[in-house]
Amino acid sequence: MTIDQERNELFHLLKTQAFFKGKFILSSGKESNFYLDARIVTLSAAGAYLTARLVLEMIKEDLPDAVGGPTLGADPMVGAIASLSHQQGCGLNTFIIRKQPKAHGKQRQVEGPLLKEGESVVIIDDVATTGKAFVESIEVLQKMNVNIKKAICLIDRCEGALEALAKFKVPLESIFTINDFIK
Repeated sequence: MTIDQERNELFHLLKTQAFFKGKFILSSGKESNFYLDARIVTLSAAGAYLTARLVLEMIKEDLPDAVGGPTLGADPMVGAIASLSHQQGCGLNTFIIRKQPKAHGKQRQVEGPLLKEGESVVIIDDVATTGKAFVESIEVLQKMNVNIKKAICLIDRCEGALEALAKFKVPLESIFTINDFIK
């Protein structure tokens, strides 16, 4: 299957299984007439594989040391990316950023193979609205002196995330935008 065919297949899964119309309150606090529950797809076998394929294609020129993002949206995506990258022979490390540092153990906020100062990463999330989760992730990673090459989301709701990340000089790319779903 070509990348375009895989993208079309992922879109079909998201549109038929994860796109809902109605009245919803988003994590940003905004009310919306539609909701995208991308985890329904990213936690499925086909959705995890297709998402990983597309993200790996989008970062192949960036050569990051690791890929990761905020829990819970990035969780299924990073697992699939780590597995597929290993299968493809490039073995990319991944990480998850907790909302708060763990209260016990090593009290880490970033889980996964330890990121080192100066390493470069790409951050990912399933859906971006205002960019709040991305901004919080950027702030955590900047404190660790990690270089953020870019951010990628499965779906950009086009409600300010691009602009919020631009303030941190982190470009945002999306596989889809909300306009793809509400045409």
